[in-house]
Amino acid sequence: MKHYSSQFLLLSTLALFIPAHAADSPEKTNYGSVEERRIESNILQERESFRKEREEISLRQKELKVLEEGVDKKLAEIDKKLEELSTLQKKIESLLAKKSAEEKKRLQELATIYGKMTPVKASLALSGLDSQLAADLLANMKIKAAAKILDQLSKQKATEISNTFSTLQLE
Repeated sequence: MKHYSSQFLLLSTLALFIPAHAADSPEKTNYGSVEERRIESNILQERESFRKEREEISLRQKELKVLEEGVDKKLAEIDKKLEELSTLQKKIESLLAKKSAEEKKRLQELATIYGKMTPVKASLALSGLDSQLAADLLANMKIKAAAKILDQLSKQKATEISNTFSTLQLE
């Protein structure tokens, strides 16, 4: 590496002393020795090599810039989509909360209706319902009314509703 660096320094220094027109056309230059001609040839080759490298670097920089712009556009699109998804998620959560509140209200109203029925009629109506719904209805009634209705249900249905009522349900 040292040898290459010192040779490069020598070539660079010599390049300063070669006239500009001599660098363009080596045939017109009168050389004092074969060594001068070899050095000038090396300098010209190095210049051409550096020029090509600069062109390649410039081309790669342009390619990188285009790629960076593309990535920036994609990131902006992703950010926009994430914002849209976040807005939609909040909207859905709001709608679900509304729906849940409405269902709770209706369940409470239905429980009030069942609570005002006679225990025999209420037990007949509850026996045809899903055990989760029946347990929710009984949970929203006054304890005495729920107990009277549960007492009128068949043993199997009462057990099923009681198990559903006592099991923690995750929504």
